[in-house]
Amino acid sequence: MELTPIVLLIRPLPIDAPPAPAHSAAPPHVWQGSRSKTMERIRIEHDGPIATIVLDYPAKRNILSSALVAELVAAFAQFTAAKARVVILRAAPGVKVWSAGHDIAELPEGRRDPLGWDDPLREVIRTIETFPAPVIALVEGGVWGGAVELVLACDMILATPNTTFAVTPARLGVPYNMSGMMTFMSAASLRIVRELAFTARPIDAARAERVGMINHVLAAEEIDAFALDMAQAIVANAPLSIQAMKEELRVLAGAKPLTPRGFEKIQGMRRLVYDSRDYVEGLRAFKEKRRPVFTGE
Repeated sequence: MELTPIVLLIRPLPIDAPPAPAHSAAPPHVWQGSRSKTMERIRIEHDGPIATIVLDYPAKRNILSSALVAELVAAFAQFTAAKARVVILRAAPGVKVWSAGHDIAELPEGRRDPLGWDDPLREVIRTIETFPAPVIALVEGGVWGGAVELVLACDMILATPNTTFAVTPARLGVPYNMSGMMTFMSAASLRIVRELAFTARPIDAARAERVGMINHVLAAEEIDAFALDMAQAIVANAPLSIQAMKEELRVLAGAKPLTPRGFEKIQGMRRLVYDSRDYVEGLRAFKEKRRPVFTGE
C-alpha cells in the first residue's frame, strides 16, 4: 500500500483584521496632531497617522535586551490602538551602531534553547510582522546579530552608505532558529544567506541594496525626508487594502513545507549545539572580551 507523506507547514499564525469603524468620526483613542513620549530606552512620536520609534539607549548600543524589547512591543501596541497607518523604526541620527543585537548576557549558558518561542527577539519580530500597518526601517551605522533580523522583518528598509549588516551567531557558537532563517531567506537569496551566516562578515549597504536585501541607500542628509515621503505615500492609500496585502505576504513568505522528520532532525542538531562546549566557550569568550577557541565539541 502506498503511504502518503506527512507535510508540516511552518508558518506564523494569522491574525484577524480589526473590525471596521462603525462611523466616520475618529475614535477617541486615535492620536490627533503631533505627540511624543520618552521611555527609558526608546522614544516614540506620533504625528497624525505616521508614528516613529527611536531606539535611544546609546550606553548599551541599543542592545535588544528584554527591557528594550518590552518597550518596543508596548509602543507597537499603542500604535495599533491609535490606528497608526505607518511606523518608522530608527535610531538617533548619526549613531555609529544602530543596534548591537541580542543581549548576550541574557542567553542561557547551555542545556536550554537560547532562541526559543518566548525569547525577547522572537517576540519583537512577531510583533513587527503582525503589526497591521507597514513598518519602515531607517538604518545607519552597524547592525549586528539579531538586530539584522529585526531590520529584515520590517516591510521596507532605507539605509545610509555607512550602514553594515553582520549576522554573528557563528562567532558565538549560537544555533540560530528556523523562524529566524526564514526571515533571512525572505530578504535575500540562499547563497547570500549562507555567506552571511557562515562567515559572520559584515555586508555594506551598497551590496545589500544590490542583492535586494534593502530598498534604498540614501545620504544621511536625505534619508529622513525620503522616509517621510514614503510614509506619506503609504498614508495616501487605502489602509485596509494594505493591511490585507501585508498579511497575505507574511503568510506566503512563511509557508515553507517541512516534514516532521526534517523538523525533528534540525531541532536535534540545534540541541547538540547549545549543549556543546563550543556554545559555552562562545558566550564566555564574548563576556571576557577575547577570541573564542572552538573545538567542534
